[in-house]
Amino acid sequence: MSEFHKLCHALKLGELRSAPVPVTGGLLHKMYAMQTTTGKYAVKVLNPQIMARSAARENYMASERIANYAVKIIPALPAKKFGGKSLQRLGEHFYLVFDWVEMISLKHDEIDMAHCEKMGDILAKLHRIDFSILGIEVPLLSKPAPTDWGFYLEKGQESNAEWTDQLLESIEHLHIWNAAAIESVNSLSSEQVITHGDLDPKNVLWSDHEPLLIDWESSGYKNPALDVLETAVYWSENGLGEIQREKFAAFIQGYKTGQGRIRSDWSLVLAGGLLSKLEWLEYSLKRSLWIECTDEEEQKTGTEQASRTLDAIQQYAESIPQMEEWLK
Repeated sequence: MSEFHKLCHALKLGELRSAPVPVTGGLLHKMYAMQTTTGKYAVKVLNPQIMARSAARENYMASERIANYAVKIIPALPAKKFGGKSLQRLGEHFYLVFDWVEMISLKHDEIDMAHCEKMGDILAKLHRIDFSILGIEVPLLSKPAPTDWGFYLEKGQESNAEWTDQLLESIEHLHIWNAAAIESVNSLSSEQVITHGDLDPKNVLWSDHEPLLIDWESSGYKNPALDVLETAVYWSENGLGEIQREKFAAFIQGYKTGQGRIRSDWSLVLAGGLLSKLEWLEYSLKRSLWIECTDEEEQKTGTEQASRTLDAIQQYAESIPQMEEWLK
């Protein structure tokens, strides 16, 4: 409470009316609903482990610049600015503060084909925005190193982690998928656009069929075809992680409406679609094993996500031939 009182005072947000209430949904940071005498706000307390990374602050400031520019074209929610800055620091903690909006994110069984087509169209509009005025440079190509999955297996066996048997069963495939995904992403790196980077359904709020894109911290350069594929998969999965053809097609059609024909080597793109899932798996394993973790709640999240992500990777890999047919 004392930290929130200090934050309100520093940013001139008035006095707290009640204790801030935790908001569920995010997997990296902690979000709170905060009611003060000046209004209601969503406060994101950024993960200290992530903010300790050398480029983290610059990345967050760049992502908010992208969100502030994108809002001119598409429905987006940037963080509020105080003293001209979006990223707030108080003591050792960093915060993003947003105006509270009365909208909801959708669960998989609540998403219909109209939602999917709308999201495809919005992604096309986002890809067409000229962000050059922001001066954000394309990052230098650095080939990602394959993950040492054997290291995590050994550590998991030592600590009797719940996901150990799953990882052991998948480990040979993980090495193959990892190598193919890295090769794919490197081959696709010559064509990049600035995009949101993580348009999972939890990062889009809705009122009826009108969306609002939130959580822009993953925004930056990405191959457009890879972004289309990953986002289409997000919006076409059902609650079991199965990709539904009708929703997948609706998303692709929405993108085509806004962008025209999509040209790409889909076999290459589909292989690359595994990289973000593999990176999330490694991060989840680190949290589960207390390698990169701040508290027991985060460790529990890492353990749960490691198991779920292993299942998701397997399901995605099995769906690649089917999606390649659809994309033809």
